[in-house]
Amino acid sequence: MTAGSSNDATRLARRLGVRDAVVVGLGAMIGAGVFAAVGPAARAAGSALLLGLALAAAVAYCNATSAAQLAALHPESGGAYAYGRARLGDLWGFLAGWGFVVGKLASCAAMALTFASYAAPDVAAPLAVASVVVLTAVNYRGIRQTVRLTRVIVGIVLLALAVTVVAIVPGGAVDAARLRLGDGVTIHGVLQAAGFLFFAFAGYARIATRGEEVIDPRRTIPKAIPLALGITLAVYAVVATSALLAVGPEGLAGSAAPLATAVKAGDLAWLSPAVRVGAAVASLGVLLSLLAGVSRTTFAMAANHDLPHFLAAVHPRHRVPHRAEVGIGLIVATVAATTDVRAAIGFSSFTVLHYYAIANAAALSLDRTERRWPRWLAVGGLLGCIALAFSLPLASIVAGAGVLASGAIVFAVRRWRRRSS
Repeated sequence: MTAGSSNDATRLARRLGVRDAVVVGLGAMIGAGVFAAVGPAARAAGSALLLGLALAAAVAYCNATSAAQLAALHPESGGAYAYGRARLGDLWGFLAGWGFVVGKLASCAAMALTFASYAAPDVAAPLAVASVVVLTAVNYRGIRQTVRLTRVIVGIVLLALAVTVVAIVPGGAVDAARLRLGDGVTIHGVLQAAGFLFFAFAGYARIATRGEEVIDPRRTIPKAIPLALGITLAVYAVVATSALLAVGPEGLAGSAAPLATAVKAGDLAWLSPAVRVGAAVASLGVLLSLLAGVSRTTFAMAANHDLPHFLAAVHPRHRVPHRAEVGIGLIVATVAATTDVRAAIGFSSFTVLHYYAIANAAALSLDRTERRWPRWLAVGGLLGCIALAFSLPLASIVAGAGVLASGAIVFAVRRWRRRSS
């Protein structure tokens, strides 16, 4: 599949500049880890939570450099699915896309339920479904509407996180001793925490999966991905440090809403509703970006007949993959209405780490003239993804491996049918 012209009615329109692409990345990352992954990460790493955060960021940066240079060379929808097909072969590309779509479907439902749990827990399921329907409609209207809403959401979330830090630090609950490494810190615990927190950084892939909608992708994507990742790391480091100072790793590990717990520990506990609002809005922002990213990968796979081809249709006016958008929205709404998948972070992290491992392997095939960053970054990203993936809980590993195995079976069956016909 080639990128095509922006005037081609069967391709997506190029409308995103550097600023818009950075906003897309921030909308997919800011808030997700702080509100969803800090608790499990603190439970795994204890007082070494910040080490886990630094390791997750380092692996994410290696992955970002691989994704950025591949996206510049292959400016089309699909991300690692497209890179894997072009550089490693159809099977590896299919497994990247398959793992991404299935894993992120669970993430979409988890974010919808997280939003509903913060906003109105008594009607969580109906509200989660409503949020999926509304955000699918926004994405259906076109990429510009998606970016405009994402910009508003990112602003609200950053404000809420700033209020959180202000409420914690001057609130009288901070204790520097809580940052000291305790006796129970283990290498495996730090790796597992990094695996959970990687869930928070994986959103920069949304920039690459929209490569076909980016203006001048050879220049825009390599600038936007590292910039979005750097801003996110700075925000996460400040917020995680503040939360540790307030309640320590035990307080974060034992709470379903760790930042709200940290705020309540101080003298400014009356600000905790602002944290709940921020968590709800952050979940919406991540959900909006996830729905768009999964639909673009679905569109790319359908265009190559790796998924039903009717999903490759492009809306003649809005220039979005409207059938893929609606199909993904229906699946996510159904899952959110029938299942509690808020514990799906580990499963999603495993499949996404596999996705980035393939991207790094594809980056290793670049020659010197195509490479923008040193080769050792791709090696570090590949090894880091493997290490973090297999440090996750056994249930997450088994579930993720099962998804990839089923994908390999689907690929083999489809290939056999094509040859037979």
